[in-house]
Amino acid sequence: MKQKLESLLQQAVTALKNQGILENDFIAQINLERTRDVQHGDFATNLAMLLAKPAKLNPRQLAEKIVAALPSDVLITKVDIAGPGFINFFINPDSQFQVVKQILDTGSEYGLSKIGVGKRVQVEFVSANPTGPLHVGHGRGAAYGSAVADLLAAAGFEVEREYYVNDAGRQMDILATSVWLRYLEACGEVLPFPSNGYRGEYVRDISANLHKKAGAAYRRAAALVMADLPADEPQGGDKEKHIDALIDRAKALLGDAYKEVFQAGLDEILDDIKDDLAEFGVSYQQWFSERSLMDDHSVEQALQRLDAAGYLYQQEGATWFASSRLGDEKDRVVVRDNGQTTYFASDIAYHMHKLDRGFDQIVNIWGADHHGYIPRVKAAMQALGADESKLKVLLVQFAILYRGDEKVQMSTRSGEFVTLRQLRSEVGRDACRFFYVMRKSEQHMDFDLKLATSRSNENPVYYVQYAHARVCSVLRQLDEKGRQRNPQLGMEHLNLLTEEQEAALLTTLSKYPETLERAAVNYEPHQLIHYLRELANQFHSYYNAHQFLVDDDKLCNARINLICAVKQVLVNALSLLKINAPEAM
Repeated sequence: MKQKLESLLQQAVTALKNQGILENDFIAQINLERTRDVQHGDFATNLAMLLAKPAKLNPRQLAEKIVAALPSDVLITKVDIAGPGFINFFINPDSQFQVVKQILDTGSEYGLSKIGVGKRVQVEFVSANPTGPLHVGHGRGAAYGSAVADLLAAAGFEVEREYYVNDAGRQMDILATSVWLRYLEACGEVLPFPSNGYRGEYVRDISANLHKKAGAAYRRAAALVMADLPADEPQGGDKEKHIDALIDRAKALLGDAYKEVFQAGLDEILDDIKDDLAEFGVSYQQWFSERSLMDDHSVEQALQRLDAAGYLYQQEGATWFASSRLGDEKDRVVVRDNGQTTYFASDIAYHMHKLDRGFDQIVNIWGADHHGYIPRVKAAMQALGADESKLKVLLVQFAILYRGDEKVQMSTRSGEFVTLRQLRSEVGRDACRFFYVMRKSEQHMDFDLKLATSRSNENPVYYVQYAHARVCSVLRQLDEKGRQRNPQLGMEHLNLLTEEQEAALLTTLSKYPETLERAAVNYEPHQLIHYLRELANQFHSYYNAHQFLVDDDKLCNARINLICAVKQVLVNALSLLKINAPEAM
């Protein structure tokens, strides 16, 4: 209905252009909303107020001309003008029943939009450093990013999902060195493990596999490894200097073999991440390697472009990007005084690469702790000659897990964390994904394990899935009673659906396409969750108040059609969120 009214308003605008009231090249943005008070109709638009200035008319006068230019339609019983120029539409009550036919005819395609057709969007999400398994904090970014990408695809956009693999830099060297030291222990060497190394059991597992495949090929004497190293923190030293010295020692003692140890750690963790995300219903078209930016000289090319644009300068032996000239709080080092490029230099090259791939919109989904990173990346995009508005950064607060009243502490370095795999095993994929996108991504979230596993109406995912299962139960009962469903008979007598709960369901069902579209363009999957909870609540109220399998075949089939429409919309929305719609619970 909303799309129908928007089409009629567009026709009215075209008529005003033909009359010379509006310029021919003027593009009207039509805002049409459902009214909160039925006395003001079913839908309202402020179009007259938006067009008053270009039309050089009083808003109410222009509203009168818009209404006069509107094509007549049997679905509209009345159009009036309110206040300073709002146009209110009153819809024929019988039109509400059309949504049932539309849903049952279009099935899984009901609600899909074409607003994004012809536009390419890249969504980069999770991108956790491959230094350990994904934990429950990463899970929220995975569920949110996946839902955003799938919503955009449902709205007609061509979407490419990407994971940026940080397979270069110091953290990966710390991982490789940690793996090697545990490997040396497996070989029988006795040496202290650095306080700043990665201590999780997964590191021992990787080292054990490495020892099994390579034997003693990478073994070096503990005395050689530890000789003349700066003291670690427990011995009163500096843990950062100690781990950096260990990295240098590993590279020196292993030579070219260091790359093999490095790759063994990276491959095993990355394979684990890929498997974990696939089991969580998350897939990518692209796994983009940070190292590839160095191998193909993208970092070098990006810095050359910044230099040519006049944004690089030398100071204290380092090369700086003058990002403060473009809105950042201060300038940033891109090449250190030792000649090594910084992580930020790689990030600039990565975004240059994204721009060169021709996306209309680039969406980065980052942890909330990266908030301060946004201005410098936008500055880099401007310096590269791009429109910074092409980049949308969405921030996700890490979820905090509670066991009872006790908060679970998590640290990848110490190995104290609950993995996404463990969480999924405990509460199931459906509850994980539902709970993760239940609130705005930037809002704080406590993950209640007890609630997520409960089979009660207080558990929101159970409540929504139970609505679908109840419809399936009604259809089974119909079959068990030996009665045949007659969809055509039900369609012909939808006017018998006069109960308050039926009217509420019809209205909510008709809202699904606009809800999906709004959730997509605003990157807000929680809107779909709110919609599902409202639809489920209305269905359960209907189920508890009325019998569906009544003796009157006309009313029975009308009600069956209505609840089948509810079932279809539940399936459509849950499928978008990669959540199951069980037939029995």
